[in-house]
Amino acid sequence: MKKSDIAVGLYLLAAIVFLIIPMPSIVLDVLLALNISISLVILFNAMFTKDVLGMSAFPTILLLTTIFRISLNVSSTKLILTTGNPGNIVKVFGDVVGGGNIVIGIIVFIILLLVQFMVINKGSERVSEVTARFTLDAMPGKQMAIDADLNTGAITDAEAKKRREKIQEEAGFFGSMDGATKYVKGDATAGLIITVINLAGGTIMGMTKMGMPPKEAFEHYAILTMGNGLVNQIPSLMISLATGILVTKVSKEADFGDILIKQLFSIPKVLYIVGASMIGMGVLTPLNTLMFLCYGLIFIISGRRIAEKLEVNEIENEVSEEEASANEIRKPENVASLLQVDPIELEFGYGIIPLADTNQGGDLLDRVVLIRRQMALELGCVVPMIRLRDNIQLNPNQYIIKIKGIQVSEGEILFDHYMAMNPGYVEEEITGIPTFEPSFHLPAIWITEGQRERAETLGYTVVDPPSIIATHLTEIIRSHIHELLTRQDVQNLINNIQEANQALVTELVPKLLSIGEIQKVLQNLLQEGISIRDLVTILETLADYAPTTRDTDVLTEYVRQSLKHAISSKYFPANEMTSVVTLDPKVEQEIMNSVKQTEQGAYLTLDPAVTKEIIDSVQIELQKLEDLGKNPIIITSPIVRMYFKRLTQDYFKDLIVVSYNEIDSNVELQSIGMVTVS
Repeated sequence: MKKSDIAVGLYLLAAIVFLIIPMPSIVLDVLLALNISISLVILFNAMFTKDVLGMSAFPTILLLTTIFRISLNVSSTKLILTTGNPGNIVKVFGDVVGGGNIVIGIIVFIILLLVQFMVINKGSERVSEVTARFTLDAMPGKQMAIDADLNTGAITDAEAKKRREKIQEEAGFFGSMDGATKYVKGDATAGLIITVINLAGGTIMGMTKMGMPPKEAFEHYAILTMGNGLVNQIPSLMISLATGILVTKVSKEADFGDILIKQLFSIPKVLYIVGASMIGMGVLTPLNTLMFLCYGLIFIISGRRIAEKLEVNEIENEVSEEEASANEIRKPENVASLLQVDPIELEFGYGIIPLADTNQGGDLLDRVVLIRRQMALELGCVVPMIRLRDNIQLNPNQYIIKIKGIQVSEGEILFDHYMAMNPGYVEEEITGIPTFEPSFHLPAIWITEGQRERAETLGYTVVDPPSIIATHLTEIIRSHIHELLTRQDVQNLINNIQEANQALVTELVPKLLSIGEIQKVLQNLLQEGISIRDLVTILETLADYAPTTRDTDVLTEYVRQSLKHAISSKYFPANEMTSVVTLDPKVEQEIMNSVKQTEQGAYLTLDPAVTKEIIDSVQIELQKLEDLGKNPIIITSPIVRMYFKRLTQDYFKDLIVVSYNEIDSNVELQSIGMVTVS
């Protein structure tokens, strides 16, 4: 057996044996001194441990020391009642506390018991109970935070396991402390009862067995009772204090002394005020002038020294920061950090900062999170992190949006104003500052908070500044999402479905298609606003047709036909006639005749005059749809669709080109025109 095991075993065995077997007074003195020293060790360990789990065995320690202390109390009671001589320590404690006056001694002893029982024990018990409850309630949230960090790669599996174990240990510790404090309370109660028994029983024994007069017997045994009570209650008080310190630590990881001194004596202004107050009380009141002046000067001098120390630390920190910055600039690899380009950036002037500052009630950051969530649900891909930063070079209310470091759009808002837009049926106009909505360039006006309710009553669409920025950012991301999709993003998307579709992924990648080729297909779909969320269907289609062709444009058309239900539901509402424009077979034949196939892919060699004629015809037919308030949709044959889209995409940004094979059979279409050439 280990020496430590033997020592703990003997400690516990002694506590049990001495409850039964009488011990000599000299042995009692040795054990009482041991009890006091162990109590001091426990108290100072509780004060200076940096982590409460550093004393995770405290509930067990509390139980063992309580049993040991009760056994000593019982043994000293036996000696008091049988011999009247419980040893040197008990007598000295009894003589010292009363100072020769039995009444004063009894009063001091009662006060000590009340402090122990009513203040420290009661408070420690309540704090332990509340701490245990809140620690257990917080466990699920802490576990979720660990899982989130693990999923994002912020921590490793080993670190996650270690943090989970620590949370469980803390919960177990505070739960045990909640029960262990009951031992302390019971110990104090038992000590009070034993004290009453010692006083009454000792007095009776002194008068009957030793023949003492009543007064002498009472005084003799009262002194021994107080000594016995104190020699047991003082270690109990120290352990109760240790319990309170341990469960009331401000931080689970904190140096008691450092935090106490830093929080009380770290603000010079506080020490100046206290010093001035002490001097004022010494001069203006009958209090001891010299004493209060000394205290006041000590506080003021201490405040001044702390202020000087803070100034020196501040200068040292500034110098250290400057040196660190200079060293960073001197590093050869420092230039490499400048090569990093953020996929998406939103820069804004200082006037828009309150919208992004959560401390000022701004919710722009929350809206950015919602944008990424919306894009994931709508288009099936993860939008890269959106960088928000202020730019003093911009106008106060201006913002710009960058994609891969290049500015692609900008806007301007009026802080504390709202943007009101006429949906087309508002008859009564409202006064305001004319402007244009930045996302769709629609005419709008800026109105004040006071005009908002009236504008909404009149039928205006009223939008606040954060919503304007969020909508603009959403539209920019939607139109550039295909540029932001990287090979790594595609690999991550495939990894997400790989476990449930192992056979599909193994067959397709990399045997039939590379990650880069799959990326091209997904980019083609995203460029035309087609969701890639149903990735399994997309990969199944690619696996079917990749053996016959590796042309990513042709593969994209096959995938679009597989996604016909999604495309139909996106552009053609159910149970509703949809107005569209069709393509003249003559135009389709003209386009197909101009297609040239090369190793790099197909391209059009259409005559410029014919191209102009087709574009003019498209313009005329789309105007008909716009006049009806319909979406600009053109229906073509499957083989022509991608070439016609490529021909018109530079002229008509929002044009939707759909082939007949991408439309469900139950969709009702109405052709209101045809793109043709002479």
